[in-house]
Amino acid sequence: MLIVGGGAAGWLTASYLASHLGQERHGGPRITLLESPDIGIIGVGEGTFPTTRNILRTLGIEEAEFMRESQAAFKQGIRFDDWEVAPKNDVHSHYFHPFEAPYIGKDELDLLPYWLIQDPATRPPYAEAVTFQKRIADARLAPKRLFQGHYSGPLNYAYHFDAARFAGVLARRSKALGVHHLQGLLGEVVLDDTGAISHAISPDHGRLEADLYIDCTGFRSELLGKALNVPFRPVSDMLFADRAVVCQVPYPNPNAPLESYTIATAHEAGWTWDIGLANRRGIGYVHSSHHSSEARAEGVLAAYVARSGGKEEVEMRHIKFDAGYRTQHWVKNCVAVGLSAGFLEPLESTGMVLIEAAVNKIAEFFPHSGRIDASAGLFNDLMVKRYEAIITFIKLHYCLSKRDEPFWRDNAAPDSIPERLRMLLDIWQHRPPSRYDFVIDHETFAHFNYQYILYGMNFQTDYRLAGQALPMKDKAEQIFARIHSFGEQAAKDLSAHRATIKAIYDNGFVERAPSPAPALAR
Repeated sequence: MLIVGGGAAGWLTASYLASHLGQERHGGPRITLLESPDIGIIGVGEGTFPTTRNILRTLGIEEAEFMRESQAAFKQGIRFDDWEVAPKNDVHSHYFHPFEAPYIGKDELDLLPYWLIQDPATRPPYAEAVTFQKRIADARLAPKRLFQGHYSGPLNYAYHFDAARFAGVLARRSKALGVHHLQGLLGEVVLDDTGAISHAISPDHGRLEADLYIDCTGFRSELLGKALNVPFRPVSDMLFADRAVVCQVPYPNPNAPLESYTIATAHEAGWTWDIGLANRRGIGYVHSSHHSSEARAEGVLAAYVARSGGKEEVEMRHIKFDAGYRTQHWVKNCVAVGLSAGFLEPLESTGMVLIEAAVNKIAEFFPHSGRIDASAGLFNDLMVKRYEAIITFIKLHYCLSKRDEPFWRDNAAPDSIPERLRMLLDIWQHRPPSRYDFVIDHETFAHFNYQYILYGMNFQTDYRLAGQALPMKDKAEQIFARIHSFGEQAAKDLSAHRATIKAIYDNGFVERAPSPAPALAR
């Protein structure tokens, strides 16, 4: 097979397929990756989802090595600032979307109904009531301890990393797994009489033939979009952001406190991400060109950087994108992965998640005999439904806002909300989200992710009548108290995020726990 394009999409595809389908010398397919040294990667996808841990583990990459080489730090969730209402008199609102699922305990008791019947004036925010992760993140503590080994820990977590360095880690692993690396340009893509790809021509390497061609050429979509002319389905009627202005901001000193969550702050025509790596912050303003000029966007970003402790003068670059996806991702002997298949927007780190989903399905559906496109129809159906489900989840963040700027009013307009989301919001006024509301194979986000967003934005579910019949109110109160107690203990047991990252970089994870090991209750 021939993978065209590097970056995270290309090298993750190469390493994953090489590890799951077998190396060439052991009877697996020959995998070649063609990468142009003259075409840079977009390089703003610096936040991930917890599924990335499973991918890296299966690739045989040690966590400490990956973190050191990628300048990675831990990510425990996302803090949303000013999304519900605009700040007034310097008073800001925020809520937290943790990676940790709500605690259910050995009784497997769903705590949400019991939280809903509590007094809104005195109850803690939902995410703080059902998990202690926000407390740990707010205290700038790491989600794990050094003796807990690779990819495991008491709290669910992902990473912030340098995207270019991460691609380098994957490239080295791919080559160790036998992937052939060609540096050069893609010239022409030649189709055969059936409309499939016959071969590609590189000015540097001549004719390149494969049974399966994987398009990782980014927004250009050289194979699927240009050569095979697969239509692009825009979703700009639902997701309005189509621009980003980005910058890198150094810390004022190398020992500055290190956040372990992405800070997503709403602004007049979009939102900023603020991602803390070990050596710098990556900040960007995602916005709508229909609601903001480039100059105004730069001003918003510069003001945020200055307000959050960075320099007033930072080097900025602009990125244009169209929110949407290809109507088919696998056509004949070509399949697209990453930006060449589609892009929605950076919110909730769905770019990496979609790459992971695609490569997992390519490996699962790979035809070791028979037609190369035997499973293309199923692959397309699953991937398109996954995009549609993510659109629903992303739109949820926007449409619940009570901000009054034109961008936010347009996002709350009913005709901009997907029909399925409108239906669910109507249902959720009378009962909370349930796992039965979703088809698991189509979803990236679980029902509790929806709960965190809904109730973080103070969505109202009228549960007064149903709440009268709840049978385990005393048990629920005990579990709420237990979660608070767990947080107290965890705050004592876990170490500072910055210090933990430095220790991982210097010495990796230790083989065994200190004696006696501090206990972190779950």
